[in-house]
Amino acid sequence: MGTVILRDGTPVTLRRTARARRMTLRVSRRDGTVTLTLPPRLPEAEALAFLDDRRDWLARALDGIEPPRPVAFGAALPVEGRPLLLTPAPVRAPRVEGEALLLPRGRPAAVTAAAFLRTLAQARLAESSDRHARALGRRFTALALRDTRSRWGSCTHEGRLMYSWRLAMAPPQVLDYVAAHEVAHLAHMDHSPAFWAAVERLFPGYERQRQWLRQHGGSLHAWCFREDRGTGGAAS
Repeated sequence: MGTVILRDGTPVTLRRTARARRMTLRVSRRDGTVTLTLPPRLPEAEALAFLDDRRDWLARALDGIEPPRPVAFGAALPVEGRPLLLTPAPVRAPRVEGEALLLPRGRPAAVTAAAFLRTLAQARLAESSDRHARALGRRFTALALRDTRSRWGSCTHEGRLMYSWRLAMAPPQVLDYVAAHEVAHLAHMDHSPAFWAAVERLFPGYERQRQWLRQHGGSLHAWCFREDRGTGGAAS
């Protein structure tokens, strides 16, 4: 593995693997890390030519990616749409006090803040999902939380709902819209006009919240609670 620096200053990690049959260029959605995976015997000159040929794609992929934000004491972490200062305090469990999120002193801020957000997301999403499911006249079978990169939620044919716990960082109306969106899939497992009509019935004027996620969702993923191994777009 090595690193090359493109003419615009972008570093690209070269990764050779026996499983690769062709070159694949990936950009991490979390921190903008660029990785080019190569077949084991492919000359580096071909890799550089490949990168030059895809410089426009790479520029588009990197556009708008926010730099990583470490979750540490002193940071202003968004909680339900408002920034709260992560503050060490003599508390046994995290709690909101004014404009601060008090975290147990002597424990890692990232670990305790993530646990707080998961607990908050579980409570808020369970309430929203229950409410929308009753309004729709459908039932879901389970609700799980993940730290997903490509979607904010999902619904299976068996009625299992999955959400990103990072929704606890978004404004409450945004979280409620995502719950309405996934619950609507209990009736329509597609994105047909009938599906969007069901979303509108559950959450009138949902487009505003949908647009918020498009514009600001990346900022929620920029917060680093643990090492990121996920990747975003790819070119080959």
